[in-house]
Amino acid sequence: MKKVLKKISEIAIKQGEFSFAPEQTEAKWLGNQPATLAEIQEAEARLGITFPMDYREFLLITNGFTTPNEHVDPSFSKASDVAFLKDVDPQLIEIWTENDELLEVAIKLARSIIIGGLGEEQYFLLIPPVIENADWEYWKFASWIPGEDPYEGLENYFINVLDFLKSA
Repeated sequence: MKKVLKKISEIAIKQGEFSFAPEQTEAKWLGNQPATLAEIQEAEARLGITFPMDYREFLLITNGFTTPNEHVDPSFSKASDVAFLKDVDPQLIEIWTENDELLEVAIKLARSIIIGGLGEEQYFLLIPPVIENADWEYWKFASWIPGEDPYEGLENYFINVLDFLKSA
C-alpha cells in the first residue's frame, strides 16, 4: 500500500492542480507521520472495535492522508479523529432510514466508522461485520453518488484513486 500512496502523492503534486502544504510538496508525500501502535490501540479502545488489518497498515504508514482530488475523493483522518458516523452525521442516517427500500443501507450506515471525509463532500466508511470473522465493508459515500460506492479493501480504493490520477 505504501508504494501506491507514494505514487499518488508524486503524481498529484507533479500535476499541480491543487495547493498542498509546502512540506508535502518538498517531501512529495500527501501523508502524515505514521501513527504509533498506542494511537491505533487508543482509537480502537475508544470505538470498542479492532480495525481491519489493511486499515491498521495504512495508519502505520500514514496517520491521515490529504486527498489528491478535492471534489472527488475524501481526505483520510488521523486515528484520533476517527468516529462512528452516527456520532458525526446522525441526520444522514435518519434520511436513509425514512425510506423502507433503503433500510439495509441505513442499518450499515448506523454501524459505520468514518475514516475519511470529515467536513468534506464525501465520506470514506469502514463497516464492521455483524458476524465475527466476516469481512469488513469499505464504502465511499456521498450525496452525489447514487448509494454507496463499495471497494474490496483500502488498497483497492487507493489503486482506483491512482488510476483516476493517471487518466487526468
